[in-house]
Amino acid sequence: MKKGSQRVKLSDQQLLEAYDQALKLELEDDFISVLKEEMIKRNLEVDKDIESY
Repeated sequence: MKKGSQRVKLSDQQLLEAYDQALKLELEDDFISVLKEEMIKRNLEVDKDIESY
């Protein structure tokens, strides 16, 4: 595995909190997209107001 390419397994709650914070902090769109994709894979609710992200 390449250095820096490790992913940490977050709980569902941690993932939701990370997504919320990423939006609030206006982090990079690519990072937000990765979080959103993982939420979709886990069948977690994506806020309908921000689903266009």
